[in-house]
Amino acid sequence: MSFDIDLTLRRGEQTIACRFASHGGITALVGPSGAGKTSVLEAVAGLLRPASGRIVVGGTVLFDSAAGIDLPPEARACGMVFQDLRLFPHRRVRENLLFGERFAPPERRFLTLDEAAAFLDITPLLGRRPRTLSGGEAQRVAIGRALLAGPRFLLMDEPLTALDDARREAVLTVIERIRDELALPVLLVSHDRDDVTRLADQVVELRK
Repeated sequence: MSFDIDLTLRRGEQTIACRFASHGGITALVGPSGAGKTSVLEAVAGLLRPASGRIVVGGTVLFDSAAGIDLPPEARACGMVFQDLRLFPHRRVRENLLFGERFAPPERRFLTLDEAAAFLDITPLLGRRPRTLSGGEAQRVAIGRALLAGPRFLLMDEPLTALDDARREAVLTVIERIRDELALPVLLVSHDRDDVTRLADQVVELRK
């Protein structure tokens, strides 16, 4: 599944221009802080409206300013893993995961709760609350919630930030398995060149 992105965004006085095409696998967005990497992810997810341009994923037009197309986030069939994770603190891990599943139409579901928990090695965590999880455990739960939403593609914003080496390796392995075993295309923001070298099939650099 391909990404075909050509857009212009405005955040306050800043103008962000991004243009690239990729053909599946993992595409990494890199660049200095403030270059607009997260804004591009939010535009693809439908959370931020571009000033102009076109966003096409897997042949489906998600946004086209000239044609007047702007699909709402729930119609874009993407899974988003935010940098701050956004797990519900009052809900146990199982309920956080099932929140993702409720947004997946039956024809797009490719994992059950139990399958996702086993795939991510979080089955023992299902009864716990987010505040009791390590950073790596919480990150895998957030990824599981995104996968259970039945996405056609994943958007991941700095999924390895602030993890120690052991937890970082566990999440790196999960991302590789998503690419290789689930064959989901991933658009990933990262500031770490070593992670990008290991994961990315294509690198897109944004500049201020």
